Amino acid sequence: MVFNITTDSPIRSSRRKTESRRPRLAACVLALSLALAPLAAAPSAMAATDDASTGTILKLALTGDIDSLNPFKAILASSTSILGLEYQSLVSYGPKDNEEIPGMADKWETSPDGLVWTFHMPKDRKWSDGEPITAKDAAWTFKAIASNDALKQANGSLLESVASAEATDDETLVVTLKAPQAPNPGTQLPIMPAHIWSEVDPASFTNDKDSVGSGPFVVTKYDKTSGVTLKANPNYWEGEAKIAGITYIPYKNTDAAVQALKTGELDIVNGLTPAQYNALKDVDGITTNAGTGRRYQAIGINPGTQTADGTPMGDGNVALHDLKVRQAIVMAIDNKTLLEKVLQGLGQPATGEIPAAYPLYTWKTDSVPLQYNVEAANKLLDEAGYTKGADGIRVGKDGKALKLRLTGRNSDATHQQMADYIKPWLKEIGIDITTAMKAPAQLNDDSTVGNYDLYFTGWGMGPEPDFQLSINTCASRPNADGTGATSENGYCDPAYDAIYKAQHVELDQTKRSALVAQAQEMIHKAAVNNVMYYANTLEAYRSDKFEPFTTQPEVGGVITGQNGPWSYYYATPVASTSSEDSDGGFNAAAVVVPLVIVVLAAGGFVLYRRRRTSSDERE
Repeated sequence: MVFNITTDSPIRSSRRKTESRRPRLAACVLALSLALAPLAAAPSAMAATDDASTGTILKLALTGDIDSLNPFKAILASSTSILGLEYQSLVSYGPKDNEEIPGMADKWETSPDGLVWTFHMPKDRKWSDGEPITAKDAAWTFKAIASNDALKQANGSLLESVASAEATDDETLVVTLKAPQAPNPGTQLPIMPAHIWSEVDPASFTNDKDSVGSGPFVVTKYDKTSGVTLKANPNYWEGEAKIAGITYIPYKNTDAAVQALKTGELDIVNGLTPAQYNALKDVDGITTNAGTGRRYQAIGINPGTQTADGTPMGDGNVALHDLKVRQAIVMAIDNKTLLEKVLQGLGQPATGEIPAAYPLYTWKTDSVPLQYNVEAANKLLDEAGYTKGADGIRVGKDGKALKLRLTGRNSDATHQQMADYIKPWLKEIGIDITTAMKAPAQLNDDSTVGNYDLYFTGWGMGPEPDFQLSINTCASRPNADGTGATSENGYCDPAYDAIYKAQHVELDQTKRSALVAQAQEMIHKAAVNNVMYYANTLEAYRSDKFEPFTTQPEVGGVITGQNGPWSYYYATPVASTSSEDSDGGFNAAAVVVPLVIVVLAAGGFVLYRRRRTSSDERE
């Protein structure tokens, strides 16, 4: 709307003309004020669309690869974290302290001999498509994995002790074990909707669009270019989430994601480097969080990968079959320096594979056997028969120089930074290193079939250590094509298997904790996995758009990568105010328009007063 205000010449105006214009000027100002006033009262157009049409969408960065959205196949953290929002297990881990809480089952009990676990499932629960959730879905999931090796890749080891799983009725699942076990068999295993998965080939089903789940969010679509889109599940048994959905937006690296966080294109970014984390601390509208991590960072060392039947596989350097060579490599790497320099102290020193976040099972020791000691490392290589040449690189009895490959993920800046330290350290003991950073999915594929010498690895885990220990047993070795079970680093030792089985069935907590620590010490001494540190989870979010997120555990915990959906399920957008729109941006109309009204009104009043005074003086 345009207003044209015209006046006659003020010099020749008489008092009569001036007074005759007052109503016209006042009317114009009043009309303009009334026209603009609704704009001041209304939120921005973007805010109205966001709230009324689609609801608030939580936008997260996706900097890693998606290996699969099939829960039977997914291994990479970027995939499993999404699937954890979509599928529940019978028993969940709570947000307060990773405590066991009802999941798909609301209660459970065990028989006196510990062989039978009975899970009770409420009859009013529904899948996201409205179909009822029953014990038959759980029974189908257990049986599908047990009867099909192609479905054992992600969670097969969880069913190692399960003899049978039967739905006695729609509300009751009875799981019978081969022997009593310490872990609750209802935890960790995601339950699938049988009415969907029984109608497809579950091993090849991509599950990447319009999926059906039991969790608070379900995947509606995925492609590598646009990322992953999830919508809130209206049938989630605890109630629909406060946000309408989640979008994982692909970014080449965390540098690009951090810039998007600053501009408001993203709401949360995790996997920050220490430099990025520190740089975001004082940015307006952004809050950082350094949660106690549930992951370890390590270097996997190829001891000679084998298939499930013991056939050698992969292209690992045969020099690494020698225990002394592997131990020398571990002792040549200064983990303390990596924690201080690369991670800038934002983590905890490591011992074994169970992080310090889980005090019941972390390996508590003042000094691990394979401590950083360059002199001792050189001595081990001397004993192994590797002599240094004129160039300082060792040569074996076969006349071949000791040259190894170190690979890492190109999506994690710390991998290249660590490689820059490790390469000269290993040269100091006579080992020549070449480095290469690869896409996460490629690195995962290579390590699965043994196509590596050394590589940066790490696993995130829940409070129950059984799965983590299981992927170091002989039974975890894969088929020749990489299908079947999942092995951490190709380790196979019958003595370790015996310790694993002992902790698996030990019901006394003190005794079991000791066995878990012993198992970690065996992995350490075998030098197949050099655990370097437990990194804090470095993350940041738009606190001008969302209320503080729920962390797990409640004190000092993480927002992203939780054992459950809690931070996103409880996500609460900041309430809109008159000066802020729903996207967290400044609502100009709410402030500027009233200011314009005031200025126009004041201008009109001043003009009116000036003209009245001038006319009086001239008379």
